[in-house]
Amino acid sequence: MSQPEPDDITPLLRDEASSSDDSQGEDYRSRWRSIRVMYFTMFLSSVGFTIVITSLWPYLQKTDDSTNASFLGWVVAAYSIGQMVASPIFGWWSNHRPRREPLVCSIFINLAANIYYAYAYLPKTNNKYHILMSRVFVGFGAGNVAVVRSYVAGATSLNERTGAMANMSACQALGFILGPALQACLSFIGEQGVTLDLIALKLNMYTTPALLAAVFGLINILLVVIVLREHHVDEDGRHIQSINYTSEERVDISEETVESIDQVAVMTSNILFFIVMFIFAIFETITTPLSMDMFAWTRKEAVLYNGIILCCIGFVSILVFLVVKVASLRFGDRPVLLIGLIIIFCGFFILLPWGNHYPKIQWADVKNNSFVTQMPDLMPAPNSTVEPTGCPIEQTWCQYTPAIHIAQFFSADFLIGVGYPACNVMSYTLYSKILGPKPQGVYMGWLTASGSGARTLGPVFVSHVYTHLGPRWTFSLICGMVAGAIILLSSAYHRLIAFSVRHGRIVE
Repeated sequence: MSQPEPDDITPLLRDEASSSDDSQGEDYRSRWRSIRVMYFTMFLSSVGFTIVITSLWPYLQKTDDSTNASFLGWVVAAYSIGQMVASPIFGWWSNHRPRREPLVCSIFINLAANIYYAYAYLPKTNNKYHILMSRVFVGFGAGNVAVVRSYVAGATSLNERTGAMANMSACQALGFILGPALQACLSFIGEQGVTLDLIALKLNMYTTPALLAAVFGLINILLVVIVLREHHVDEDGRHIQSINYTSEERVDISEETVESIDQVAVMTSNILFFIVMFIFAIFETITTPLSMDMFAWTRKEAVLYNGIILCCIGFVSILVFLVVKVASLRFGDRPVLLIGLIIIFCGFFILLPWGNHYPKIQWADVKNNSFVTQMPDLMPAPNSTVEPTGCPIEQTWCQYTPAIHIAQFFSADFLIGVGYPACNVMSYTLYSKILGPKPQGVYMGWLTASGSGARTLGPVFVSHVYTHLGPRWTFSLICGMVAGAIILLSSAYHRLIAFSVRHGRIVE
């Protein structure tokens, strides 16, 4: 039998026999460089979603007077709608062509869409729809998540895959959480900022984050072009010739392996992941409007303070990722996921309004002249430049719902910031283990669609419920949903086990 060429086999771990083969060692290093580029791409995809999330509501208010909290839900959901549409397109493309092509194309769309967002104030009318469309295209560009997950699944051995998926979910979660920190850093530019007359661009605390995301996109394109190489390995880590036009269904897998995957566990994992992403999308959507209504913060204060809060949560999440990896090894994935859900439940339960203190009412939009004459001192002058603050009178619940204390707000932010990354990492890790040796591209596509659907429906749900019913109903419904997730996890607990454990190959 002929000796394989260095390019045909990439060892999982270089032993003494292979350590002298520099080309094999270079293949190993190149493979992991490429995987790390995918980590970075996943991180930037999440940053593109969150870097403007705390300033999105005040940006809408400033650029278009006709906007309302319900429309905010659609704007936040637009990202996920675009991603949900694009994911299968880029996934199909990556099966037929080198993955570099759909990656560069998708990142370029994301880059251009962020520039579009920064210029959304220019049109004379319908500015809110331009913001909406820009977010759709940002999400469309983020459809490369399916390509990223497919690449990592194919470029890692069975032993490496779980860790790689966990790292990738950690990068995604960090992007979701740390994006607002960048926004907070840029809030010092202010609402006015500076204007570049030559290109008719206003650099302020609303547009600069989007432009920074565009710069990140440019860096990402360069990394994909310069560093990324096609790598595909089998379950043992041996290098396989990469053939992108070979569909996943043509991979040689025995019928027994396909049939042996626990579909109930797969469906349960998708539902749990949907709920985790749903409640975090709600959390990011509601944070800014809630703080402005409850604490009478101005637009600038809301962007700055919420950015700082989410930045602190980001640092906490880094510690959570370290603790979760150790805890999962000691106690298992399922207990960590269950504890994460319980912590999230406590976070939203704390947000329920109570007491006799009510929020400051914002009277600026009241048009009843008789009411104006009764309360002239509360009404700003017609040409006043003072920004109205407080809970808008149009939201009738403001008049009878107790205000949320700032200590409740901070405590809930902390608990949700601890529970979410734990649940996110464990969802991907447990899901990957349940699937076992089967190529995971299609199944990961389902999981991506589940998360995108959650991020689409969550903001729309919370913006409508919050606007019409207020925080008491909003957070009560969320608590009920998290409680349902805890019950579902408990009922399917015995089925959410690794493929090898289920078939008795290893003892849990």
